[in-house]
Amino acid sequence: MKRHSLYLAALGTAVLPAIASAQTASTEGRAQEEVVVRGKYLQSERVNALRTPTPILDVPQSLSIVTLEQMQRQAFVTIGDLINYTPGVNNSQGEAHRDAIVFRGIRSTADFYIDGTRDDVQYFRPLYNLEQIEILRGPNALLFGRGGAGGVLNRVTKKGVVGNNFNTFRASMDSFGEYNVQFDSNYSVNEDTAFRFNAYYEGLDSERDFADGERWGVNPTAKFVLGDSTVLDVSYEYIDHSQFIDRGIVTGADGEPVERFDDIVFGDRELNDATLEAHLFRASLQHEFSDAVKGNVSAFYGDYDKLYENFYASAYDEENSPDEVTLDGYLDTTDRQNLIFTGNLVGQFDTGSVGHTLLFGAEYIDTSSDQDRYNAFWDSTQDDNEIFSISRPLNLRNGVGVNAAGQVVTNDFTADLNDDTRVDLEVYSFFIQDEIALTEQFSLVVGARYDNFDIEVFNVPAGETRNRNDDEITPRGGLIYKPRENISLYASYSETFLPRSGEQYANINGDADDLDPDEFESREIGMKWDFESGLSLTMAYFENEQTRADIDNDTGENFEVRGLEVDGFEVQIEGQLGDNLYVRGGYSYFDGETGGGDEPRELPENMASIWGVYQLNSQWGFGLGATYQDESLITDGGTAVLPSYTRVDAAVYYELSNNLRMQLNVENLFDERYFPTSHSTHQATVGEELNARLTISGSF
Repeated sequence: MKRHSLYLAALGTAVLPAIASAQTASTEGRAQEEVVVRGKYLQSERVNALRTPTPILDVPQSLSIVTLEQMQRQAFVTIGDLINYTPGVNNSQGEAHRDAIVFRGIRSTADFYIDGTRDDVQYFRPLYNLEQIEILRGPNALLFGRGGAGGVLNRVTKKGVVGNNFNTFRASMDSFGEYNVQFDSNYSVNEDTAFRFNAYYEGLDSERDFADGERWGVNPTAKFVLGDSTVLDVSYEYIDHSQFIDRGIVTGADGEPVERFDDIVFGDRELNDATLEAHLFRASLQHEFSDAVKGNVSAFYGDYDKLYENFYASAYDEENSPDEVTLDGYLDTTDRQNLIFTGNLVGQFDTGSVGHTLLFGAEYIDTSSDQDRYNAFWDSTQDDNEIFSISRPLNLRNGVGVNAAGQVVTNDFTADLNDDTRVDLEVYSFFIQDEIALTEQFSLVVGARYDNFDIEVFNVPAGETRNRNDDEITPRGGLIYKPRENISLYASYSETFLPRSGEQYANINGDADDLDPDEFESREIGMKWDFESGLSLTMAYFENEQTRADIDNDTGENFEVRGLEVDGFEVQIEGQLGDNLYVRGGYSYFDGETGGGDEPRELPENMASIWGVYQLNSQWGFGLGATYQDESLITDGGTAVLPSYTRVDAAVYYELSNNLRMQLNVENLFDERYFPTSHSTHQATVGEELNARLTISGSF
């Protein structure tokens, strides 16, 4: 039900102060936050998602920051690209039409944020208008609310810059024919007003058959300095995506992807596609009441229209029918509107010799979401499965094909309605946190959040409405010890919850409307060390536990059962090794168990990555990196596996002038055949072959 109207009222309460000071113009003429590696800060002077002016060394939590410069140097095109080089997280396939990340063993398609505001619709998020990406690991309910059981990803967008005019561009093309063009322009009207315009267009292609499509978006923004203490940022973004869906290949009798089929697309060349159209409005009012009291009020409205339809391999028997595959499919639509208001108030004060950074906050979310799904329906089988001979391409086009028996068959995506739900959701949240400086060496973080999650789901085929209301309080606590100014040791505990309506609140059918939310607990100890040489090292050990509610079939009473448990270790290092060498690397170790005692899916025991850039002189630079992923199961406790792999990437940079730069990035330098992700047993993603991308960037 569309019942929202965007009213960008902003009542003044405070800006999140920058954790450090300066803004400088980049070599491309773009004003940006100075990236520093010093005693107080791990990688960047500011972490937008934290809401308080807290140095990274004083945050009792593992996190990573990927800056715009890093994204450009490694030629990242998608969020999945940068996840490959981030410890503690790995990619999931997401049915090939959405971002999907496994945060410390917990898969998520909804724990995404933009400027600290929830962005939970399933789609591929662009990078063209970002300053940086922040990945916080572990439960984050205090700052972000429900979900985020393994972590969250926050995108920080570019804002208008007063007092500076610039125009920058980037254009790239790879060896498969995929190309990308980006434009960023800032115009400062005067000392109080600036307008900025970002836009991009991307033509999609790869070595896989039919892998075409296009993505484009525009994002005009404006900054208004309303006085010495007040700043207003407003933004509108339009996104339009259309692309082919390739859900990978089948696994064989040995449980591994069948490499002889690595050039087969198990789908329909016409009907495996996804489209998205989105209108996003953002506004943020920041006000400084005094040197010690600051605040921020933000408003967000998003209107999303999403469709994806596809066929995929649902069954394969290599021993008995090695040249035949069973296909299933569906058509799915989502029409969602999100209206979100968030306010934060930060106060810094002393009580005697004890210092406090006190955070008060509130959030209101109003969501309307209509979603439906139609199963495939074959005239031959009168259900959603049909058997085809394996060939390149499959004998299937626009829903009409020839099955393995030589019979012409036709699919109808309107005959078998799987589900149709109309969801209305309201969430009220309040949170408080105090960062307490007990002494120069010891500090304490304590806080809690209250969420009221009220959902109504109308099940159209059943003609019934179900309701569920959850009241949850989620605490957070941490202790930080700093034996030296540039070293911190910490221990932390945090909780979060996920309602039984799930990440996308599709339904609360069956017993779901009687069951309490899933609860997640996390314990973490870690160390952060900023070396004076410009290098930062962080290490963390964590334990995550899930508790689920269930119903006794005999008594009807609720009881709690153990869910997923994951513990592990992470290390990351970043910074300068001498004047000319920059390195960024990470390692993760995971050990997990499902509630039934099985090994969890998509949980490699070991993952590692390293990336280095050497600046030979003022014109030439070279980059080299590698990412490793251990073997992992495709399903919980199953026999199908994704084999381990190592992929090597490289780059070379050349400064043609102060305003023009050229770079060549090579992915999969040694042409390794690998299968990085999966969605189900017979949907293993085929990794890209050797691929080179040439980029020209500049300013004028």
